[in-house]
Amino acid sequence: MSSSAHTWVEQMRVIAPNGTFTTGAPGYARSNAKRLPGVDPDKAMVHILPPDGTPVDVGISPKDPMCMPSQAQATQSSDSPRLKAAPGDMVALRYQENGHVTLPNTNPGKAPNRGTVYVYGTTQPSPTENFLDVFKQWNADGSGGNKKGKLLATQNFDDGQCYQMNAGPISAARQQKFPHKADPVMGQDLWCQNNLILPKDLPTGKPYTLYWVWDWATAPGVDPALPKGKSQFYTTCMDVDITSGDSNAKSNAAIKFAQGQDINNAAIPDYVAKLASGDANLATPSQSAGSSGGSVPASSPAAASSSPAPVVAQSQPASSMGSMSMMTVTVTAPGTTVTVSAGAPQVTSTTEVPRSTVQVTASANPSASIPTISLKLTGTATAVPAQATGNAGSHYKRGSAKFRNV
Repeated sequence: MSSSAHTWVEQMRVIAPNGTFTTGAPGYARSNAKRLPGVDPDKAMVHILPPDGTPVDVGISPKDPMCMPSQAQATQSSDSPRLKAAPGDMVALRYQENGHVTLPNTNPGKAPNRGTVYVYGTTQPSPTENFLDVFKQWNADGSGGNKKGKLLATQNFDDGQCYQMNAGPISAARQQKFPHKADPVMGQDLWCQNNLILPKDLPTGKPYTLYWVWDWATAPGVDPALPKGKSQFYTTCMDVDITSGDSNAKSNAAIKFAQGQDINNAAIPDYVAKLASGDANLATPSQSAGSSGGSVPASSPAAASSSPAPVVAQSQPASSMGSMSMMTVTVTAPGTTVTVSAGAPQVTSTTEVPRSTVQVTASANPSASIPTISLKLTGTATAVPAQATGNAGSHYKRGSAKFRNV
């Protein structure tokens, strides 16, 4: 298997306070299709945004769904039940790295952390959930966007120890550093994980929905095949049956990873330690995983931020957005690698915000002119004049512009 293969959440497990997976049955995504010999599960499990065939300068539409059609409803395959967990339980979301971590040169322009994963949770799922209504809208305290859900975790795709068996130097190093006995689930590979804590105030007796979002953007100006870069996301939608039993960790203070346990059935030590301290924001887009045993150096050409290519969308008339104003920001940035590549055409990013201020920033080398940032506003909105900042001693000059919904 190579890094051209796709990734989704293969399995969910409840994590005990000592970091070990509990003996409870694993859970699976909606309409899960297990990997079987001779069967290609990609069609059943892969959800890519923007959809294949979408022009790079069009990108994600406001109507693109969070879940693929087979996962829009909370239904399970007969051999793939939901995970059962109590409010406040720690949970592992397990997935295969498929070479995205151990064969980094296959996909130039990717972030050193191999992309950032965002996990959102909601008690109010919708079969027509729109990606842009959730992504970077829902926040940790539930006050963001439409306030229907929360951001539960932000973590690296590369958890620092996972690997696929291949001839690459990263895989070889990790096989030495993190040896394990082949098992019926993972085989000889060691799967990646995201670890999170379910909210402690969840109602019992009903499902809690999780949206797993992997930001796998390509930076502009790195891959000759994608000179403008590319926004690319993968999602998995799943549900957890919330039981009435007490959490296996009544408080974060009870969480402490036990060293020396079987890596086949354990969470990620660094993640567990951070979760115990109340920190679920563990992503380091510009850095490779600290305990990697070999990864992409931050100085490499692939050392782009996790989402360097903008999430772009077709503009819609303000009248179609109800009481919201739709604002279209057009950024022309010659000579930069922050938003578009040198000489690239204009890129349009559509952002819908209620009565708030949004700032767009682009950078250029000192020898280049400060990028022009122009604003095209529709709806009831006013523009704040652009201001340039920076000084002769700085490495970058910056041009920025703000717009405010009023």
